[in-house]
Amino acid sequence: MEEILEEKKKGNNVAEKPVEDDYTGGDIEILSGLQGVRKRPGMYIGSTNLTGLHHLVWEILDNAVDEAVNGFGNKITVTLWKDGSVSVEDEGRGIPVDVMPSTGKPAVETIYTVLHSGGKFNSNVYQTSGGLHGVGTTVTNALSEWCEVKINKGGFSHFIRFANGGLLDKPLEVIGKTNKHGTTCRFKPDPKIFPNTKFSYDTIANRLEERSYLCTGIHFILKDEATGNTNEYYCEHGLKEYVVAMNKNKTPIGDVIDFEDDVNGIKVEIAMQWCFKDYKETILSYANEVRTTDGGTHEQGFKTSLTKTLNDWATNNGLQKNGQTIAGEDIREGLTVVISLKIPEGKLEFEGQTKGKLGSPDALPAVASVVAKSFTYFLNEHNAFAIDLIKKCSEARDAREAARKAKEVARGTKKKTNNDFMISDKLASAQSKDYKENELFIVEGDSAGGSAKTGRDRLHQAILPLRGKPLNTENVSIQKISENLEFSTLINTIGAGVGQDFNIEDSKYGKIIIMTDADDDGSHIQALLLTFFYNFMKPLIDAGMVYIAQPPLYRVYKKSDPSKHVYCWNDDELAKAKDKIGAGYGINRYKGLGEMNADQLAETTMNKKTRQLLQVVINNPIIVEKKISTLMGADSEPRWQWIQENVSFDTIEDDYTNEMRGKKNG
Repeated sequence: MEEILEEKKKGNNVAEKPVEDDYTGGDIEILSGLQGVRKRPGMYIGSTNLTGLHHLVWEILDNAVDEAVNGFGNKITVTLWKDGSVSVEDEGRGIPVDVMPSTGKPAVETIYTVLHSGGKFNSNVYQTSGGLHGVGTTVTNALSEWCEVKINKGGFSHFIRFANGGLLDKPLEVIGKTNKHGTTCRFKPDPKIFPNTKFSYDTIANRLEERSYLCTGIHFILKDEATGNTNEYYCEHGLKEYVVAMNKNKTPIGDVIDFEDDVNGIKVEIAMQWCFKDYKETILSYANEVRTTDGGTHEQGFKTSLTKTLNDWATNNGLQKNGQTIAGEDIREGLTVVISLKIPEGKLEFEGQTKGKLGSPDALPAVASVVAKSFTYFLNEHNAFAIDLIKKCSEARDAREAARKAKEVARGTKKKTNNDFMISDKLASAQSKDYKENELFIVEGDSAGGSAKTGRDRLHQAILPLRGKPLNTENVSIQKISENLEFSTLINTIGAGVGQDFNIEDSKYGKIIIMTDADDDGSHIQALLLTFFYNFMKPLIDAGMVYIAQPPLYRVYKKSDPSKHVYCWNDDELAKAKDKIGAGYGINRYKGLGEMNADQLAETTMNKKTRQLLQVVINNPIIVEKKISTLMGADSEPRWQWIQENVSFDTIEDDYTNEMRGKKNG
């Protein structure tokens, strides 16, 4: 054992227990019931961080939504309770309470304790549903300290309770009479599974707002019993209002274009709008109210048909020169679109339990035909708009071509100028050609850059110091970005292109890490860089490749022996470190990265085994889009209004970057 510990101190991976040569049936472990869910929760909810925690709510919420969109009830209430539990109440038919012949147990008990059980498999029960796998309620129950279900059905109120990870605590019983109908599920997450069990009011509010756009005519109510806060979300105009909300602080080209149709039983709804001085595309897609973050066949059908339809119209009306066409990426520049499909049971296919990508083959031709028919009709009825749109798309094509030529110069395929050589003179490159293992640190200032270059792992870590604050890239063209020294350097360093030409497969780095000082300037630089990545390299964020370094704020050390020290990332850790070091301690307060020497910076912020990183994720596209356009847009009025309403000048919260931050990840 001492030899193993010594090897571990050297950073070597050593098995503490030798692997036996013989592998027999006695080594096979069978996890019964919900044990498998508790042992591998990430397989079912993605992670045990805050995203996974809220996934428990989404599973129950989705069931309530399925009832409502199938015509059973029009109100859903989510309540955060003082004891840390959450409840979801609907006005649907109520989960069945009769005994199932196959299990000999009440249906509700089976649904909450047996994986792959439920009514979503039967098209006679649900015409459309976001649930396919029958694990939602079961997983929520399995990962809860306790879970209670109240069912109003057939004139009676029924109650059942589970505890200790889904075990039956109180069998189903009738607790009274009622004229109400519906299901209320209340549960408390298990702290043995989740390191943080506190639900976010804002996160749930954003989810309900999103649902209200997708499910017209349904009232979504959120209550917080601890604070007294309450919100209600209700929408009559669906996706049209969704797009208006997304483009609130932008300059749109015309009104929102919205249409819907039914193709072979698949209901297709689409709303879209182009904006001036917006150089990115925003596509939000859903299938049976489930957000398909990775796209799928419906997005593919939309993109293909949109490109063909607009080009055909331009050609038929003599607006294309010499057979020239407009590429899809140029047409989608500045476009915000929401696509929502309702697909019947039997045709709905998702890729993976997290349902991030739609795989239904029938969705592609359904969406394509609706776009071709409805968008062609719209263009014919709005000739002036069509001509302006084609002009905008043609200008986007010309600008992209100009940017491509500039990129060729920077990459060396054309003759370089002295200025081109200066672009990368401060970059300390990684030596490895194993790009997925390489990391690019974007560092604030030359001082910190010098320490980072000295302390880095030269094989896999590259350092790119910034010369100053980057350009604000909200509502900025590709051409202007290519002319900016800082972003031209960054684009060339990553090596995967920019904007519509960005190809994540060409990235020279598996991680892009923003490393700035822990002060207002550092937070501002983070916001500017995140705005750039969101607008022009969003696939990096979607793939989880963008991170924010977490340098410590303090170092507490023993004055008599400085080798004894503790790094602290907040004031709570500082207080504990003082007690740990004891009398005669000293404190280093790091106001900037440059105040740490190379060894300290490497140990705390760069070494893969000891550092802390925040992975940048987009938890809610609505709020991210709103905050970027509000806080980073050209119009100062909404920004000033937001500051007055949200910022306490005693302690300023970096709300924008927090919205795009995610879990700690080394």
